[in-house]
Amino acid sequence: MDQKVLLTSKEVDIILHRLACQLVEKHLDFSETILIGIQPRGKFLAERIKTILADEYQIKNISLGFLDITFFRDDFRRNEKPLEANKTDIDFLVENKKVVFIDDVLYTGRSIRAALTAIQSFGRPSAIELLVLIDRRFSRDLPIQPDYRGRQVDAINNEKVIVNWKQNEGTDEVLLIKKNN
Repeated sequence: MDQKVLLTSKEVDIILHRLACQLVEKHLDFSETILIGIQPRGKFLAERIKTILADEYQIKNISLGFLDITFFRDDFRRNEKPLEANKTDIDFLVENKKVVFIDDVLYTGRSIRAALTAIQSFGRPSAIELLVLIDRRFSRDLPIQPDYRGRQVDAINNEKVIVNWKQNEGTDEVLLIKKNN
């Protein structure tokens, strides 16, 4: 397997700050906005964005939740191995709020479609936006585009984008891994 670093820790940090700034420009005090990290990998990005918003922009009382989409995916019965669900943790009202879905990589769009279905269990948001660290733009199966993107990556089918978070893997970096056939 060939591996290439797409984003270093410093570049990830710069992008996270830019994404947080864009959210502040659009949502100001976040009184009508909630952040939802899509499990499992969107959780790390959502936590980091919330920390930047709180520490650097002094935004208080940001509602942050985590949404498990495992059983809302259209492919969840097509896999041989048993699925492991993650925890949904949304302890606030979604009804009439602006929801910002947060995920690390936008690939086919199927996870976001599943999240759109899953969030309905918690009420009807007034609007839904999408924030992603990496947008793999040439691999969409569904017409879903991010409102906020950290970086666009042109990866082909035998390439995989891996996002490592310091909370989980010990360092922030984004890798492009090419599988040799």
